[in-house]
Amino acid sequence: MPPVWRRPALVAFALGLLGVGFRVWLTARDAPLTNSDEATIGLAALHIWRGEDFPVYFYGQHYMGTIEAYLAAPFVGLLGPTTLALRLPTLALFALFLPLMYALVRRVYSPWLATATVGLLALGSDRIVKNQLIAGGGYPETSPMLVALLLGVLAVSRSEKPRPWLTGGIGLLAGLIVWNHLLPLPYLAAAAVLLLVFARRQLASRAGWTLAGGLLLGAFPLIWHDLHSTFSKSFLAVFWHLQTTGTDPSASERLYGGGLIGVPLGTGLCAPSHCAGWQLWWGPAYAALLVIAAVLAYRSPRTPESGMRLALAVAALITVVSYARNSAAGDSPIESARYLSCLLISTPAWLEPLWRGIAAIARPNWQRLVAGVPLAAGVAMALYATVALAVHVPVYSAAAANQPKVIAALAAHDQTRVYADYWTCNWISYQTGEERICAVVGDDLTEGLNRYHPFWDEVGAARVVTYLAPIGSPLDTTLAAAFPDRPVETAADYHLYLPAGELPNRR
Repeated sequence: MPPVWRRPALVAFALGLLGVGFRVWLTARDAPLTNSDEATIGLAALHIWRGEDFPVYFYGQHYMGTIEAYLAAPFVGLLGPTTLALRLPTLALFALFLPLMYALVRRVYSPWLATATVGLLALGSDRIVKNQLIAGGGYPETSPMLVALLLGVLAVSRSEKPRPWLTGGIGLLAGLIVWNHLLPLPYLAAAAVLLLVFARRQLASRAGWTLAGGLLLGAFPLIWHDLHSTFSKSFLAVFWHLQTTGTDPSASERLYGGGLIGVPLGTGLCAPSHCAGWQLWWGPAYAALLVIAAVLAYRSPRTPESGMRLALAVAALITVVSYARNSAAGDSPIESARYLSCLLISTPAWLEPLWRGIAAIARPNWQRLVAGVPLAAGVAMALYATVALAVHVPVYSAAAANQPKVIAALAAHDQTRVYADYWTCNWISYQTGEERICAVVGDDLTEGLNRYHPFWDEVGAARVVTYLAPIGSPLDTTLAAAFPDRPVETAADYHLYLPAGELPNRR
């Protein structure tokens, strides 16, 4: 038996354990900082646990399913409305993602490339960890579901006999993914093509019916919603709206934000909310590696494995191009890089050309160097981004410690109805178990983005309300002018305007 360090599965397990341990440590330190998007999922989980509501979509919109809320509901019931209750399921999803990736890459590529993939995925930049841990809707659960689906597609494609139970499971996962988020569509399309190419006979049998049945079952929440809504709020209408609306940044802004900044951020090579100029080479290098991987897969003998390699490369390329075409890539490239979260599934695709170049013993040393330098640089940047996040953790911990201070200040004055900005409101409502209700106002004190609209009605009906604003924010300036004679209390980095009477034109 070879030593432990020569056994890829055990090495991968050790690396994966380090990755999970790093995220457990982050969770214990309240990093990354929770926000109102995560609290919106928390509110949905709270309502599900109480039996008050069973939302199909993220509150305030008609897309992005609530799988995270249903997973978190038992933990919210057990632990109360805490951030930990929301992140225990996302931690478990990440812990599941790593062995699923190992299994997929081992079958499609090689055991040691699978180990290298797990090692890279175990690292975690700020953007990557936010996608994996924050229960903000649509991201932590997507990757493990997609990889499980691709494993199922591979198994069906390699089998000559119909496997109805497996095709039913593939359909179920596909339906859940479509309901949950639109981002994985390139990967779902690639999986569909693989089934049509390699499993046509099975799809023509009873297995095809179980695939369709599973798809309908998984997408049932979406179907139910559309049957009870107008067309403008349906899946197709929302999908078209998201593709055709927004601002119109220039082509250079989209290319810069989508490719040069988006790809390094989306693949985990940048520090918190920042990509340095020297890191931007990774965008074109990443695209080139995917193209090479696609060519290598296309030129290989036609097998389910080579088809999967081609699918991973092409789906990643389509994802990047689709993102770069979207206005978000030009308008908010730092935050919008979360839309590239599915790229992690294609990690072995860009690794393969470099891996081949290094592993080929017969190749000249200069060719190994050409392959080894970008690989070493990519790994070094991923390590740098992970260390940068670890260094940034005290900032997140300090900000998280301020949230209970704000809630305590409200409790000290017995204030239960609050107006505040979007990024404040829902965590107040969630963390107090809706004992204190917060409604969102804009900087001009008109109604802001209230994802759960009953809060706006409830606060609006209150006789006495408190206004809350981050110190120095535009809202703080507006409130100071509107309440020149009101007592103002400071709680952490907020101003509380107490007591707050009604302001004109709030509606």
